[in-house]
Amino acid sequence: MTVTTPRGEFGVLDLGPLDGPTVVLLHPLASAAELWRPLAEEWSGRGRRVLAIDARGHGRSSWDGRPFTVGEMAEDAASVLDELALRDVGVLGMSMGGCTAQALALARPDLVGSLVLVDSTSSYGPDRVAQWEQRALQAEGSERADLLGFQLTRWFTDGFRAANPDVAARVSEIFTGTTKAAHAAACRALGAFDATDRLGQIGVPTLVIVGEEDYATPPEMSKTLHAGIPGSRLVVLPDARHLSMVESSQARTLAEQHLFT
Repeated sequence: MTVTTPRGEFGVLDLGPLDGPTVVLLHPLASAAELWRPLAEEWSGRGRRVLAIDARGHGRSSWDGRPFTVGEMAEDAASVLDELALRDVGVLGMSMGGCTAQALALARPDLVGSLVLVDSTSSYGPDRVAQWEQRALQAEGSERADLLGFQLTRWFTDGFRAANPDVAARVSEIFTGTTKAAHAAACRALGAFDATDRLGQIGVPTLVIVGEEDYATPPEMSKTLHAGIPGSRLVVLPDARHLSMVESSQARTLAEQHLFT
């Protein structure tokens, strides 16, 4: 469905009973809510309401073409929840979605009842602006399919890709369907993001998950999240890379237990 808010129109995958316990899923860079469909179908089949929101310029969400920040993506998600009159929901964000989830929990604690941060970070480090500017320029100057070789090896282990070519193809299709401009703008937003000094203000139960082989947001970044968020729990998963919620059944089980128990 599309949710119209004062901040624009946002594509939302909405599955499960309206009166079920609710979780919001926030997707990675250059992806979309459709990434979450298999998980949303699984969880909604157990009586949960699952909302996956397209970030601005991604999926079916509108975007005016202007630069944006991670904080503004969090405000977008908040506007969807406000429009749907939802409060105190579970929020799971992976990669870029994890950055957005942090910003949402900091800006609108009334909306977030629990938090799962997967393969994410509070900051990409001291050289982040320059590094992400290079990523943005690459996104603007390349054909979408030409970026897949780089992305696929970051997303999934070699063994997973070999055993699950259909999953790799589906994630790749969502990636190539994202425009160059939206990809580049989101890269620049990530380069500007740094919530490290504010992590102590996150006051909801938080689970931090990271793939042991994730070299896009290495485990050290998740250790920083864990150290900064009071009472958080950290799980490092063997044999998983950057999209561990897709690759690892253990990640999915841990997230479900945290969000719904």
